[in-house]
Amino acid sequence: MYYHAKKKQNNKYGIPKAPPRKTVPPNSRSYGKAARARARLKTRPTAQVGSEGRRKPPNSRPPSTPDLAAAAAADEMLLLRGLLLAALLAVARQPLASASESDHKYKISEPVKLWVNKVGPYNNPQETYNYYSLPFCQPAENPAHKWGGLGEVLGGNELIDSQIDIQFLKNVDKGPICTIELDAKKVQQFTDAIESSYWFELFIDDLPLWGFVGETDKNNENKHYLYTHKNIVVKYNGNRVIHVNLTQESPKLLEAGRKLDMTYSVKWVQTNVAFARRFEVYLDYPFFEHQIHWFSIFNSFMMVIFLTGLVSMILMRTLRNDYAKYAREDDDLESLERDVSEESGWKLVHGDVFRPPRNLMFLSAVVGIGTQMAALILLVIVLAIVGMLYVGRGAIITTFIVCYALTSFISGYVSGGLYSRNGGKNWIKSMVLTASLFPFLCFSIGLVLNTIAIFYHSLAAIPFGTMVVIFVLWAFISFPLVLLGTVVGRNWSGAPNNPCRVKTIPRPIPEKKWYLTPSVISLMGGLLPFGSIFIEMYFVFTSFWNYKVYYVYGFMLLVFVILLIVTVCVTIVGTYFLLNAENYHWQWTSFFSAASTALYVYLYAIYYYHVKTKMSGFFQTSFYFGYTLMFCLGLGILCGAIGYLGSTLFVRRIYRNIKCD
Repeated sequence: MYYHAKKKQNNKYGIPKAPPRKTVPPNSRSYGKAARARARLKTRPTAQVGSEGRRKPPNSRPPSTPDLAAAAAADEMLLLRGLLLAALLAVARQPLASASESDHKYKISEPVKLWVNKVGPYNNPQETYNYYSLPFCQPAENPAHKWGGLGEVLGGNELIDSQIDIQFLKNVDKGPICTIELDAKKVQQFTDAIESSYWFELFIDDLPLWGFVGETDKNNENKHYLYTHKNIVVKYNGNRVIHVNLTQESPKLLEAGRKLDMTYSVKWVQTNVAFARRFEVYLDYPFFEHQIHWFSIFNSFMMVIFLTGLVSMILMRTLRNDYAKYAREDDDLESLERDVSEESGWKLVHGDVFRPPRNLMFLSAVVGIGTQMAALILLVIVLAIVGMLYVGRGAIITTFIVCYALTSFISGYVSGGLYSRNGGKNWIKSMVLTASLFPFLCFSIGLVLNTIAIFYHSLAAIPFGTMVVIFVLWAFISFPLVLLGTVVGRNWSGAPNNPCRVKTIPRPIPEKKWYLTPSVISLMGGLLPFGSIFIEMYFVFTSFWNYKVYYVYGFMLLVFVILLIVTVCVTIVGTYFLLNAENYHWQWTSFFSAASTALYVYLYAIYYYHVKTKMSGFFQTSFYFGYTLMFCLGLGILCGAIGYLGSTLFVRRIYRNIKCD
């Protein structure tokens, strides 16, 4: 539960103070009574990574009588796909080390395993290595490995049985672990680790413990001390483990030729805390439920009200007069000619506004992917709220990957319909692009990062078997669903039904002022959406890069809905200004106007890296900006798709009631 560098360094909560010139150890938590009373976690087993993918793909369709053979073959394919999905989820599911660990119930004197996980510099969260990469006490026999699910492996976790003898309700005053004989190489390894503030992570009954490797002499920076005693306090309620607490003690000077006896002690303490609430101590209530968090939500709501009012004003006041003029059916020829001569703005481009955009296939693909991403984020947030996915190691990552595969039908449906409505003919190529574009971008970035991780021998390197599982998920679940969605989209929503006919000869676009150009509108369009999520980005970044557990998914849901509304409103306003400038190339402008939100998020990430963190080194810098780029690509495609769809509804609405002939 907690980590203590030394007892005299702890505060009143048992949270350690930072080592010299360093920040506080990972996941130090403080929480208030009022906040604790608000949180009530449901009793459930530890989140089994990979068990969250509950959605079934919409792939059932009753066969017609002449196609019984094809239907039988299709049923066999569906059965095989279902079996494959079950197998994949079984692989992704976190394996159970023992019966007691699976239900978290123990008998007196039953072994309680202490798992070692990883070690690395505290200031670089992604730079983690195998626990035994440092010359700690090695297990006497071949240690058991607790292979996690998909998300746990991608998160850089590798649990190994330490084989330290811990038994339920059995106190240990001072038990031996091993004796380390220091030589020059080992001294140098420990010295480098201490100077870089290396920390390690252990697990008891799926509860984490953290500790620093050692400390530097405050009076002499050339002297380094290794902690040689682990004092473990375990709180229990009945037959279940509730809290675990590690205190690093007995620092010994590192000198070549010296022998260090590594020891441990275990003390069991009874508590009245319910098992359902045992994870509360890791949640930083004062940080996430700070007043500024609530204020940012309120401020974003005010922005939504303002923007929706602005869009309503455009629709109700500006366009109402135009509708009245174009709805007149009894005008004489002279009046009609006079009205036409006075026309200006968006009405003049009615014969070109529904002209197919350039790079139609690529636009269809990104709009389909972005729509899928929006549905995916909503689904994952709801599952996180209902299922408390933050409790399990890597549960969020596993849920995201599985749900991405299962929601691929959406991208195919939207992309196929959009491509067909605009006269696209090569639908197979469009489908392949939709299915592979975003995974290819993520794979390209991941390949570079994985190469760096392999070179550094880091746990962040993705094993080949995990890559195979991800590929199988894409090839046998995601890709077929995109194909199915494309076919359905082309047949159900692919018929062109534009309010105005497209003229044969494109209308020339007049030159306008610089602030009405597509590039300026696109660049300025992302400012307000970024402003609506700016504060939430700080909490998300702090959770991911600074060892905090993000649990306020209700806040995230509100902010995400606000982001969608603000994005649609801003894009509609930008599209209206562009059409008034007699520029009918609104499709890509509306997409980039919304997608530019990701550009501002990336610029904020650069600021956060230099101001809010103490990261250093090529490894961590590469992973920070690589992960951020991957996140911003997804966010940009999502916002761009929402902006385009909102602008499409707006354009169709304003041209629906005018006389286009």
